[in-house]
Amino acid sequence: MTGPGPEGAPEPADGIAVVSLGGRFPGADGVEAFWANLVRRADTVSRFPAASSALRGAERERTGHPRFVGAEGLLGDIALFDAEFFGYSPREAAVMDPQHRICLETAWHVFDTAGYDPAATGAPVGVFLSASLSSYLIRNVLAEGTAQRLLGGFPVLIHNDKDFLATTVSHKLGLTGPSYAVGSACSSSLAAVHLACQSLLTHECDMALAGGISLQVPQGQGYVYAEDGIYAPDGRCAPFDARANGTVGGSGVGLVLLKRHADAVRDGDRVHAVILGSAVNNDGGDKVGYTAPGVTGQSAVVAEALAVAGVPAETIGAVEAHGTGTRLGDPVEVEALTRAFRAQTDRSGFCALGSVKANVGHLDAAAGITGLIKAVLAVREGVIPGHPHYRTANPAIDFSATPFHVNADTLDWPAAAHPRRAGVSSFGIGGTNAHVILEQPPPPPAPPHPP
Repeated sequence: MTGPGPEGAPEPADGIAVVSLGGRFPGADGVEAFWANLVRRADTVSRFPAASSALRGAERERTGHPRFVGAEGLLGDIALFDAEFFGYSPREAAVMDPQHRICLETAWHVFDTAGYDPAATGAPVGVFLSASLSSYLIRNVLAEGTAQRLLGGFPVLIHNDKDFLATTVSHKLGLTGPSYAVGSACSSSLAAVHLACQSLLTHECDMALAGGISLQVPQGQGYVYAEDGIYAPDGRCAPFDARANGTVGGSGVGLVLLKRHADAVRDGDRVHAVILGSAVNNDGGDKVGYTAPGVTGQSAVVAEALAVAGVPAETIGAVEAHGTGTRLGDPVEVEALTRAFRAQTDRSGFCALGSVKANVGHLDAAAGITGLIKAVLAVREGVIPGHPHYRTANPAIDFSATPFHVNADTLDWPAAAHPRRAGVSSFGIGGTNAHVILEQPPPPPAPPHPP
């Protein structure tokens, strides 16, 4: 996507600019609040007793189980929606999955923050979005039945099925570029960013909205811990730590607005970060099972993204990992990253390794975009957030033999002769892997001298 320029920096016109960010995350109703939580190493996953989960409608077999864990990353005010603003009747809004409602509101916010009327950009704008299965459809709309009888099956379908999320946003905001639902499990939203970048590079569109949302309804269900499952027995996700024993679920939404960097500079947009390269692949059959991670595929996707970006691995100062905190996943991911980096450098311990799942939980279809937004903010601000649950390294990972370290405390990004650069990984069950390389925004152009 770019080539190195003087002193290792890319040419100013290269890459894809992130010109706006939007999202809602556990414990944060916006991106800046999310960043503040990351900097102070906050764990914003909610904990609640079984009785509270039962009141929210959780099954009695779950809440009464001796291994019940009341932990989940929750969003606030999910029932609020300005239906009239988006042209929906109260009845339509009632049958509409909150994932669609919240994504519409976040999309509008992303354009508004960047100073754009989405319907008046004068150029094709692409939309690439992912969403989780509509639990609202299953637990509310179909279970109650009245809305389906009054509206009919087709309106219920288009207001809930994730295939219609991207085109709903395109329709309501008047966006005329390609509009895709992207689905690859946990890697969906980062794969959506990759597809958006490709669409911009081939001039299918001149702006692109990309990201994803995951929201379980009702929230606060909790889970039953199983020794062979992916969820943590204590409701805490501790990636790369010796105590890591699983992840915890959560809800969230994240979107980015992208433009070709040259266009963003021309148009005077604020550039939060520049995406230098990205890649997507699949493990195929080269792993022990369908749901297992694969070293070869993960390593290959990181190496490809680095090659596309055209920057040396040793200039990457931080990697936002998939980092689920599982016994199998973390060592595999570090091994794969190490293979990719070791093809270019023998240096050890120079790159910080993090995972936002330690702060907000695993946000499913929104997991990758949440990690990307964290990385964008880190390269923009020159700060590497610390890990809330990191104490001692996982004994299955010999960090001294790798290019990586995990910082427990929040640190200023070390100064270097090259721009701040980060990698972001997201891996989906089924083997679709995505990796993105980005760097800090260039300094804004100097104002013209008065005549």
